[in-house]
Amino acid sequence: MTQLTLGADRDSELLAEIFSPFDPAVMQLIEMTLSKAKKTGTHTGLCGQAPSDYPEYAQFLVKNGIDSISFNPDALLKGIENIHTAENNE
Repeated sequence: MTQLTLGADRDSELLAEIFSPFDPAVMQLIEMTLSKAKKTGTHTGLCGQAPSDYPEYAQFLVKNGIDSISFNPDALLKGIENIHTAENNE
């Protein structure tokens, strides 16, 4: 969703300075999506690096009711730790 919202490839060196999962438009769209999905009983999931790299992003997703998050193998342990912390702070 970040790439589509910002029109920027996260791996592009030319666009790296504008790519942020914390961009207000991205955060608002994720929040809106999770809210609408909860109202319709639709399962929500996210795959991406942000929840493992940024504990506050994991907290944001948990707070907004994400159902599942997938992680790359190299980020799995940190991601689990961030989600565990976020759930215990809820």
